Amino acid sequence: MFDNKSVMITGGTGSFGHHYTKTLLKNYRPRRIIIFSRDELKQFEMQQIYNEPCMRYFIGDVRDSERMMQAMRGVDFVIHAAALKQVPAAEYNPTECIRTNITGAENVIKAAIANEVKKVIALSTDKAANPINLYGATKLASDKLFVAANNMVGSGPSRFSVVRYGNVVGSRGSVVPFFKKLVAEGAESIPITHPEMTRFWITLQQGVDFVLKNFERMYGGEIFIPKIPSVRIIDLAKAYAPKLSTHIIGIRPGEKLHEIMCPADDSHLTIEFDDHYVIRPTIKFYSKDYDYLHNKANESAKVVEQGFEYNSGNNERFLSVDEIKLFK
Repeated sequence: MFDNKSVMITGGTGSFGHHYTKTLLKNYRPRRIIIFSRDELKQFEMQQIYNEPCMRYFIGDVRDSERMMQAMRGVDFVIHAAALKQVPAAEYNPTECIRTNITGAENVIKAAIANEVKKVIALSTDKAANPINLYGATKLASDKLFVAANNMVGSGPSRFSVVRYGNVVGSRGSVVPFFKKLVAEGAESIPITHPEMTRFWITLQQGVDFVLKNFERMYGGEIFIPKIPSVRIIDLAKAYAPKLSTHIIGIRPGEKLHEIMCPADDSHLTIEFDDHYVIRPTIKFYSKDYDYLHNKANESAKVVEQGFEYNSGNNERFLSVDEIKLFK
């Protein structure tokens, strides 16, 4: 699907962009892979790893509509990964979060439509479901923009979908590198926000593979959600620092005790496939009538029960301490 195609990754120097690029180069022969980001040092460092002839590195910010329009010329597929993601930072810097996560999403959509990009997948987060923090609220707004973009495009070829998943094992800014850093520095105990806190858990490779597969599955307008296990934060501490005690520091600004990926309020829109869920659009597309129960990869789904909620606290699958250790 990606052979001889141009693929652009916004926020491409992040953990996801690195792994997505590695996977594309290993399994396909793309004409171009465009890494779009605003950090010249991270781009320089990434160039030392991925310097194949198909690689292109564009300095730019998703807030800059003109630069986005220029960078997306001749692009077939876009993965929108750029975002301000740290929950406490967003609480203290709300305007900056809004400009990147909402205005940036608008700029990606406008540039994709103008350049007739075939397919766009925006990366979302479990924090966008029933959000209680600004980061989650901006990502919910972004999700709504990408779904509605399938109407904005009119008769054009561009299609837009969203992928929503939970915490990525070992990604920059996540709890695992933080725990490892504390152990390496000789900490006497590990800080835990709440003894009952849970999170969804996915590896970088699983996230990349899920996004790749959904380019094949998508009609446009879907929010794709993988079936993944949950972890208890207290078990993470036991796995990565088994000899250290823990101390409770309290839930940080904007944090939830448990995360949600499929809210009960969306159960009438949610359908279940073998390995994932899809939340169908709440709006009707005027020129399109898709049967989301049968996707473009010839997979079939069933409607979930009314009131169904996919929650990290009531998930059917939890990783044990021994299973968590395997992710080291």
